[in-house]
Amino acid sequence: MFSHITVGTQDLERAGRFYDALLIPLGHKRRAITPDGGPAALCWVASNSPLPRFYVYSPFNGQPATAGNGSMVAFLAPSTEAVNEAYTGAMACGGKDEGRPDIRPHYGHGYFGAYLRDLDGNKLHIVYRGDLLPDYDSVF
Repeated sequence: MFSHITVGTQDLERAGRFYDALLIPLGHKRRAITPDGGPAALCWVASNSPLPRFYVYSPFNGQPATAGNGSMVAFLAPSTEAVNEAYTGAMACGGKDEGRPDIRPHYGHGYFGAYLRDLDGNKLHIVYRGDLLPDYDSVF
């Protein structure tokens, strides 16, 4: 469904450390970006697919990066352990807690997630969707 998602940052280097800590445990890797005349950016993709992509950019218009009110990016995790590892790594790199890793049964049987904000205030969600697995009760 998605080609890519982009968030802005005030400090690309710090954002790179933060998103490496968050996304590598979820099975993503940094992808090289070919300069296209736009602002500096970083990119991550799943290890086995060129799309979708997640980008962090210095804002194109040169104005300060701001977080969207009501906006959130949710990253799918392969396990509850990956949710915990990604959350812990992101928090160690300056993330702000918005909801520690936990079972969230109001979203579905087997839904396990955490909420946090990145260094620029963007709201993020890390989620393991056990509710979508046919053999959930034997896995969780």
